[in-house]
Amino acid sequence: MPGYVDGFVLPVPKRKVAAYRRMALKAGKIWREYGALEYRECVGDDLAVKFGMPFPKQLKTKPGETVVFSWIVYKSRKHRDQVNAKVMKDPRLAKMMDPKAMPFDFKRTMYGGFKVSVDV
Repeated sequence: MPGYVDGFVLPVPKRKVAAYRRMALKAGKIWREYGALEYRECVGDDLAVKFGMPFPKQLKTKPGETVVFSWIVYKSRKHRDQVNAKVMKDPRLAKMMDPKAMPFDFKRTMYGGFKVSVDV
């Protein structure tokens, strides 16, 4: 059973979703190459929910933005730390990390590491 997940929620301008997807495809290959068990990127589809705190409200999305929800699965936190150390040194990722070239506002990204508590 996988034991650790990095989760992300971020606003992406709708006009830049395709560019974000291209970047995510490259990034996902790098994470998987270094041992991540799963890499998922999901674009908001049903965000006008009537209960709880909708993602767009929490992120304070601007007109023309959508929400991307993504996660990376690892065996454990130790495994995550090992994989991420390798990923962060990879020159292919460094090329993608230029804030001016990113198809989203990195400063508004929500991120955290989570222990898996239920896996059915």
